[in-house]
Amino acid sequence: MKKKVLIVGGGLGGMSTAIRLASEGFQVTILEKGDRLGGKLNKRGGKGFSFDTGPSILTMPWVLEKVFAHANRDINDYLDIVRVEPGWRTFFEDGKTLDVSSDLPTMLNEMKKTSHEDANNLFNYLSYCGKMYELTMKSFYKKSINGLQDLRSMHPVKELLQMDPMKSMDAATRRFIKDKHLQQLFNFLVMYIGSSPYHAPAIMSQLTHVQLGLGVHYVKGGMYKIAEAMAKVLEELDVEVRLNCEVEDIITSNSRAEGVRTKIGEEIKGDLVVSNLEAIPCYKSLLKEHHESFKEVHELNKYAPTVSGLVLLLGVDRTYDQLAHHNFFFSKDPRKEFKQIFDEKKLADDPTVYIGVSSKTDETQAPEGKENLFVLTHVPPLKEGEDWSIYKDNYREKIITKLERMGVSDLKKHIEYEYTFTPNDLENLYGANGGSIYGTVTDRKLNGGFKIPNKSRILSNMYFVGGSTHPGGGVPMVTLSGQLTAELIMEEQVKVNRFIG
Repeated sequence: MKKKVLIVGGGLGGMSTAIRLASEGFQVTILEKGDRLGGKLNKRGGKGFSFDTGPSILTMPWVLEKVFAHANRDINDYLDIVRVEPGWRTFFEDGKTLDVSSDLPTMLNEMKKTSHEDANNLFNYLSYCGKMYELTMKSFYKKSINGLQDLRSMHPVKELLQMDPMKSMDAATRRFIKDKHLQQLFNFLVMYIGSSPYHAPAIMSQLTHVQLGLGVHYVKGGMYKIAEAMAKVLEELDVEVRLNCEVEDIITSNSRAEGVRTKIGEEIKGDLVVSNLEAIPCYKSLLKEHHESFKEVHELNKYAPTVSGLVLLLGVDRTYDQLAHHNFFFSKDPRKEFKQIFDEKKLADDPTVYIGVSSKTDETQAPEGKENLFVLTHVPPLKEGEDWSIYKDNYREKIITKLERMGVSDLKKHIEYEYTFTPNDLENLYGANGGSIYGTVTDRKLNGGFKIPNKSRILSNMYFVGGSTHPGGGVPMVTLSGQLTAELIMEEQVKVNRFIG
């Protein structure tokens, strides 16, 4: 008899789990409160402009390839994935600009503009970052990990020491890179997972290998095509998808989840429950009646939320030739910026601003002669009861003024479409803890760089997927969380069947 799995939330993690389990013969139902699948990977548009409202950069495409391969599908039949060059363009307050490229001769030439010494040391730096990635592939990206004990079981002591556990990512960067512009550039890669280079462990230097070694990619037609492609596979695998179906409670009996209760009062029974809603919000809302939930939330507080963001979707009636597909307008003082956001939990006086212009690669995303600017500025996660509407207008003005000062001339005059997402919107739409974009912060002192375990510690048949859980945030990590959790479920079902047999 097929085991029935209920998945609460149809984001990338939930869909990835569903595809893997359905491919292995499980009966799977996804319950999604929104009107389409995808979670934070979503889309919006108007006046001929199209925007991806969540992830705008695709790295490690092999993760998506594996999802489709496990379902005996070829990803190329569903998606047109292209490499983006340069990976991103950087703008500094002193007028310097640098391109980041996965073409190493090009990258060397870019670095020589700033520092011949650092350019000469690039291959040593990349070798270090590549080693960190290889170590991660043996454990973090291979299996569901609960903490240091699991990591020790998967690596000899020599490899654990090679991870430089006592160093921060910033310390690792400074070991190889001396120029302040290049240090800021490589350190900022950790913001792909919403963390601080001064707090994140050195092993996160692997993000340089991910960018330069594996490259930056984009999906033609928009990143939301990933969700549409996965939804198509779900349909082909006969996965039941219920949209506009909000789960109000997870029904429990002692240490087991028995099913869910929807907003309209329908009770749906299942053998296993997977939450694509982040663990802490899940315990606070869907499991609030369980006697151990309050204690578990307290235990999980070390897994603090990452940064949130103010997102401006701007359709402009002109092109900005100096912009690439991905652009970063850096702060003048990165240490001060990160201290304000991560330590003081306040808005940065001089924030780094990201602009994604997918119409540079994909002309379908904006009318001819116009461009779609996805503008993201990272901000601290929401405090309890905080209302971001009191900051929105002033901070938008600060961002626009900075961009105009740094070369995006007369931006205000050329906006003909605009839509804004605040941290409150991210929290309300996706249940994100504090409006977090990337799930759980990677902090070597706070949580050792680990994420929330994929299996609940208080319910024996309940699991978590998504950015707050192992292995973390971002398209590849969230997708991988679904795959690793599905494999954990399958392993445990084999043990159960052996016991029964």
